[in-house]
This record gives sequence, C-alpha cells and structure tokens, in this order.
Amino acid sequence: MKTIIEPFRIKSVEPIYFTTKEERREILKKADYNSFRIKASDVLIDLLTDSGTSAMSSNQWAGIMLGDESYAGSNSFFRFEESVRSITNMEYIIPTHQGRASEKILFTVMGGKGKYFISNTLFDTTRANIEFSGAEGIDCICEEGKHPSTPAPFKGNMDIAALRNAIEEKGAANIPLVMMTITNNSGGGQPVSMQNIRETRKVCDEYKIPLFIDACRFAENAWFIKIREEGYADKPVPEIAREMFSYADGCTMSAKKDAFANIGGFLAMNNLDLAIQCRNLLIITEGFTTYGGLAGRDLEAIAIGLQEVMDEHYLQYRIRSMEYLTNKLIDAGVPVMQPAGGHAVYLDAKEFLPHVPVDQYPGQALVCALYEEGGIRAVEIGSLMFGKYDEQGKLVPATLELVRLAIPRRVYTQSHIDYVAEVIIDVFNKRNELKGMIIKEETPLLRHFTAKLKPVNE
Repeated sequence: MKTIIEPFRIKSVEPIYFTTKEERREILKKADYNSFRIKASDVLIDLLTDSGTSAMSSNQWAGIMLGDESYAGSNSFFRFEESVRSITNMEYIIPTHQGRASEKILFTVMGGKGKYFISNTLFDTTRANIEFSGAEGIDCICEEGKHPSTPAPFKGNMDIAALRNAIEEKGAANIPLVMMTITNNSGGGQPVSMQNIRETRKVCDEYKIPLFIDACRFAENAWFIKIREEGYADKPVPEIAREMFSYADGCTMSAKKDAFANIGGFLAMNNLDLAIQCRNLLIITEGFTTYGGLAGRDLEAIAIGLQEVMDEHYLQYRIRSMEYLTNKLIDAGVPVMQPAGGHAVYLDAKEFLPHVPVDQYPGQALVCALYEEGGIRAVEIGSLMFGKYDEQGKLVPATLELVRLAIPRRVYTQSHIDYVAEVIIDVFNKRNELKGMIIKEETPLLRHFTAKLKPVNE
C-alpha cells in the first residue's frame, strides 16, 4: 500500500489548548520573541525539539513499574547496560541524566585550553561544553551539506580532506578526539554514510586519534544507510547499528531522542583509563556509577526504548513522515533542506526571508512568525544559535540560517502535520511583511535559550 500508517495505537491523550492570533501576539511579546520563553500550555503544535518529548510505549510504562531504585547495583542498571552493549559493543557504559551531561564529563576530562575537537558538525550544547573546557570545536561538514536546496543522499558526512587539513594544522597531539554526529542535527538532520564513517576512522587511525560517535539518532541514521547505501538493503537495522559503532572508540548519547525516553543518556567507551576518569567525575556530579543521575525506572525505559527504536516498521513510518511534510512544502515553493532529514524538517530562512540580513536573524524572525500565525513552536538553528562576534564586535554569521521543526516521536498524527504545512505556507505567502530581529539581552554561552529580542524598528 502507498499509505504509510502510524505503527501504533493511541492509549492515552492530553489536550491541546487553542489560542487566538491576537493572544499569541501578546504571548510572543511577553516572551521577548524567544520561543524557549513561551509556556508549553500556550503552544498548539510543539516542534521545539524531539528531545524528551516522545511518547513512551506500553512496554516502557510497564518497565517503569519494574524500576529498581537501589542506590548501588540496581537490577535496572544491568538491564540498561545489557541493552546498550547489545547495540554498541562498548566495554564501559556510564549512565547520565541526559546527553549534555555525557558531553560535560567527556570534554571536562579530555578538553582544556589548546585542545581542538573536530566534528562533521557540533550541535549547540556539544560546542558549549567544548568551549567551557577552554578548548575549541571545528566543523568539517561535506560540501553537499552546505547547500540546503541541493539533494544528496548523505549530506551529513564528514569532509575527509578538511578533517585531514584540520589535524595537520592544529597538530594531532592537540586533538583528543574526533566526534561524528549521526544524524547531523545542525546540518539539517542529514545522515552519515557507513563509507564516510569508515573513512573517518581510517584518518583517525593514521593520526592515532580516538573516534567518538554522538549517537542521539543512531537508529534513524542506520535506516538511511539501509535504504540509501549500496550493500545494506538486506541487512537488519541492529546489524547496521552495530557496524557503525564498531568503528568508534566511544560514544555519547541523549536517550531522550532515539530511545523514546523522557530523560537519560549515557557515555560509553573501550578505554579503561578514560572510563575511570569519567566515572570519578560522574560520582561527584551525577551520582553513583550504576544510576548516574537517573531513577531505576528511567533506566528501564531507556533499555526498552533502545530496542523498540530499531523496529523497521517504526523507522519507515518515521522517515516517511519527514518526507511527507518536506514534499508538501517543496510543492508550495517553500525553501527547505533537501532531502528530508531523519527527525526534523528544516526551513532555509535565508532563502525564505532574503530581505532580512543575517545580523537581523532571519531564522528567529521566521520562528516568531510561525508561532504568531499558527501557534507552532520551532527553533532557530542559525546565527542566533551559532553566531560569534569578531574583535570589533561584528557578528560572524553561521554557515546556514535554518529553522528546525523537530517532530516528537509517536506524538502527532498526519492531521497535525497537515496543519503545520498549512501554517508554514500561509507565512511563506506573506513573507515580505516580516521584519528582522535584534538582540536586547544575551548570555556569553548558549544565548539562544534565554536571549531577549525585539523586532527591528520597534
């Protein structure tokens, strides 16, 4: 059949509270034109993030009742450890309360002034944790990934030549690890090919640099490999996932994405000395090594979710859902990242609002317009999130100006997505009326979470 149906039945629902356009205009103003500052109850369709916003299955809820809340040696931890190891084959598995906690521990141990971490593209909290340690992050996205409207099968790939050049320039001794993000979130949710992972591994071996994977959306990446990369069509997703991890020395993961969990994450590796250092830091920041800031019930939910996410019926539905919205927007002439990514649809704000200069944050202007028009909460992934200032205080813009519509897993139906498309198209049709934004107040790191803005000339 051509129709891809949701591979689940709905057992529990929560209401959506409807607001008027006039109400949303006032809400937006009170929130200082920052979607993070809007109350969840004032949002109709919440596409701010796919992190921790998924619906858990009946098996996960049943697992929650089995949670062993023992401080040390919890049975839930060992089930969690077994589930993670069955996918990653990593020796040392360290639970954390979420992915950025894993990053904080890893980069605190391995970072510091004079160090560099190279990635296909670092996301916001990853880069912030690197910079907080005193180190610097370097992005080496492939050329195809720099052009949103040009389709290519693996636009999340590492630029191997750029990786090699960065190592030569900074010195291998100053690069504690290379981080491969799968799928590439900042790069439009685009996948990374198995060949590219192998090639990255080869360069890392040449310079004796460990390779780590940011595995938040490992199952979605594995599905893209299955359907797009030669030689993988007949391989099951768990086998593809295990091969991806076989090329890595370690990984971080937010289980709030491809484990359907509302909280949790982990850090995994094969190096004992590094594991000891990370566990020591875990104990003084997160908790004991067998709970890592999580309740036993959360460990159970993650253990189950990690297996559920590799179901191919679910993954087919998940990726086709992204394609469905992307294709609707393309048909209407809306500039979007092509092809569709794994967890989100990305609007090309630079092309959507060509009259708004980058120092007036076109992505944030578009985010505000989507909320005002239809109560949709999205997030800017552009110069508000990643922009820097030079020595003269002038904005150094991000490579891309995107607006991400992250679709929570197993939460919204096709009619919700049809509504989202309708709102975006309506905003697109009156895009010339939109004004840019200026920052009133900001923090040195991760400013997009709390920044206060206002429309230009207001």
